[in-house]
Amino acid sequence: MLKITRQTDYGVMILTRFAQEGPGRIHNARDLAAETEVPLPTASKILKLLAREGLLISQRGVKGGYRLARSPEQITICEVVTAMEGPIAITECVEAAPGDCDKEPWCPVRSNWQLINNAVQSALEGITLARMARPFAFVSAGGSAVENRAAERKLFANQTESEPSEPNTAVAVEPHDGGASGD
Repeated sequence: MLKITRQTDYGVMILTRFAQEGPGRIHNARDLAAETEVPLPTASKILKLLAREGLLISQRGVKGGYRLARSPEQITICEVVTAMEGPIAITECVEAAPGDCDKEPWCPVRSNWQLINNAVQSALEGITLARMARPFAFVSAGGSAVENRAAERKLFANQTESEPSEPNTAVAVEPHDGGASGD
């Protein structure tokens, strides 16, 4: 299963909170942790990382905190995942430089893994924080996977003409611990 780490999931949640409030609003770690129910030490760590990666701007002082570095429409989920986890690479050979794998000369699937990796990356590049900040209609928790996918297709098919940059596909990515502790 392809999964993002829990920390990355929290990072997306926190940045989505920024997008919901507007790009200029300053948030402090304590309030964001309370609003998102992310433990304060974890929220602080994520905020520092996102600031270091250029997605947030840190402001010092009594009324200091963090704000988005760009508008929510300009920050993609691909940027967030890359900031939190590094380059998107679903297999080692996609990430490796040519010649790093001893199976490369005869491997029949490397180019197809690259194609799949590019599709995942494109899907994540097509979703912005602004899109994440808008509610998503879910089928009830008891709905089947087929019903849920049908609801997703219907939702994306009904997007307005004012959203031409949004894709008509969805990628389901589940968070996982990634072996991290302390959350």
